[in-house]
Amino acid sequence: MAADIKKSYRFALRSSFFITICTTLVFMGLFWYLGMNINSMNVLSCLVFIPLIFIISFIVLQLGIERFIYRRIKKIYDDVALLESANFTPGPITTDMKTLTAEIEKFAKDKKIEIETLNIREAYRRDFLGNISHELKTPLFTVQGYILTLLDGAMEDKRIRRKYLQRANKGVERLIYIVRDLDMITKLEVGDLNLELVEFDIIELIQNVFDMFEMKAEKKKIVLTFDMKYENPIMVRADRDKIQQVLTNLVVNSIKYGQEHGTTEVSVENLIKNKVIVRVTDNGEGIAPHHIPRLFERFYRVDQSGSRAEGGSGLGLAIVKHIIEAHGEKIYVESTEGVGSEFSFTMEKSQS
Repeated sequence: MAADIKKSYRFALRSSFFITICTTLVFMGLFWYLGMNINSMNVLSCLVFIPLIFIISFIVLQLGIERFIYRRIKKIYDDVALLESANFTPGPITTDMKTLTAEIEKFAKDKKIEIETLNIREAYRRDFLGNISHELKTPLFTVQGYILTLLDGAMEDKRIRRKYLQRANKGVERLIYIVRDLDMITKLEVGDLNLELVEFDIIELIQNVFDMFEMKAEKKKIVLTFDMKYENPIMVRADRDKIQQVLTNLVVNSIKYGQEHGTTEVSVENLIKNKVIVRVTDNGEGIAPHHIPRLFERFYRVDQSGSRAEGGSGLGLAIVKHIIEAHGEKIYVESTEGVGSEFSFTMEKSQS
């Protein structure tokens, strides 16, 4: 309890007043019963005795109640081990029951919020462990299966041996991909990944990403394009490699979940004086509204069927979010099922 809580003495004052009246009446009754005469000496004694009774009663009641409340409240906190003794002042706390009630209600509310937060974290931990074990065991079992098949005799066939070793290598590559992404997202979360801020042309970087995934897009007959022809460079200040990874993840996702003969369109627009916003828009299958709040969680997948046909580590959007936030910027998502999705993020424009 706070040491500066205002104390209320009303209970002690009222009680002391009633004790004084009762004591005075008792003594007056005794005087009458014993037939003692009330003279000036007795009146003077009463004038001294009555205030003395009142003061003594008040002090005893006030100190006693304060000590009682302090011990009781402190014992409650100590028993449930929710507060340390250092949180209490060595002196009495208060006799104001309204204040005490408010403090206890506030304490209970805070602890309820804390417990709910712990429950959410525990549920997140369980989901994370379940997801990571699923992500890791799939390629591990794949690699193990091919190796065991080779050991059981298939190694003698050169064609099968080469094919199975190539498939096992793909499984190992996926494991490396997952571990690498886990390492990066861990560094991003704890702030250990230093950003190398440089000035570069965001239009050129987007074009480089288009060139890297042109063949992948052609397999699904998806066109990678700008919303318009950008005649002049748009210079921004950021970590070029990390922003390239952001664009890579967003473009790959748009291809992965896009419709055949679809389009992935990227635009760069002025937002405010020193900001631009980069939008990656597709006309793919879209995302249901209940998935959107969890899109940037580690290993969260919109497709809950467990299919891993499209590969990936399940960490792409989580990494995107952390990279953008590490730059002090914001990322947004809008999506409509059957229409498409748009991911957008802000960037700082170059001052030069």
